[in-house]
Amino acid sequence: MTHLTIEEHAVPGGGPYAITTGPDGALWYTLVHSGHIGRLEPGGVPVNHALEPDCGPTVITAGPDGALWFTEYRANRIGRITVAGEVTEFPLAECGPFGIVAGPDGALWFTETTADRIGRISVAGEVTEFALPIPGGLPSAIAAGGDGALWFTLNQADAIGRITVAGEVSVHTLPTDAAGPVGLAAGPDGRLWFVEITAGRVGRIDVDGVVEEFPLPDPLGRPHAITAGPDGALWFTEWGGNRVGRLAPDGTVDLHDLPTPRSEPHGITLGPDGALWVALEIGALARIAPATT
Repeated sequence: MTHLTIEEHAVPGGGPYAITTGPDGALWYTLVHSGHIGRLEPGGVPVNHALEPDCGPTVITAGPDGALWFTEYRANRIGRITVAGEVTEFPLAECGPFGIVAGPDGALWFTETTADRIGRISVAGEVTEFALPIPGGLPSAIAAGGDGALWFTLNQADAIGRITVAGEVSVHTLPTDAAGPVGLAAGPDGRLWFVEITAGRVGRIDVDGVVEEFPLPDPLGRPHAITAGPDGALWFTEWGGNRVGRLAPDGTVDLHDLPTPRSEPHGITLGPDGALWVALEIGALARIAPATT
């Protein structure tokens, strides 16, 4: 069992949802309910940058241009914010943008949950869209793989998709029915790791499409997001179980309760200080680090 210290840091605004480390050594996060982008240097004071209150900023990622890029799910836009807080927004057709990641081609790639497409936006704001072969598949999280392609979860299709930078799409069906894959991240082993929110599992897929799944101790924990940690393990949030989990390379799972009941953990990232940071929708960021003795 890995022993941890967990500290919660309250932040202003409503609904911390996704979180990432920026190029400035700070944590950047979305506030989905109040329409803000937040910034916190570990040990510092959180600062909010206002968007439209009802735009629904969702997932945020570091871009290739030194800025942060994010999706506005309810406003159907892609946003860009510089480390100085200057915001630019790029409108889309109605599509419910959700996941976003920097691709290997110098552009940002994002999922369109309600339009069955994967989108690409250049740093100049030029948008290209690619249709997916499964209607209603609900593309959600997206990550860059070590094979030069983008990988994404298809939540309602129980599948993992892959798209090349040329727009060629392939789909890998999961062995588990009603898996509900959501969060996805590149692992330290060259595979893509994902969480199955309805099946209560963590899965991994190699670049050849071979899938392996790891049942979690609580099948009702509803794992939501996943990231590679500093220790060679994968770390994930359990929205339903109010926990953070660690999956070791040998398949061992440790679960850790969060201090505040029903804190609604969502996004998780490796912070600039070497700790794991989790966005808690109730209004805080949790810092998670191995306990010192």
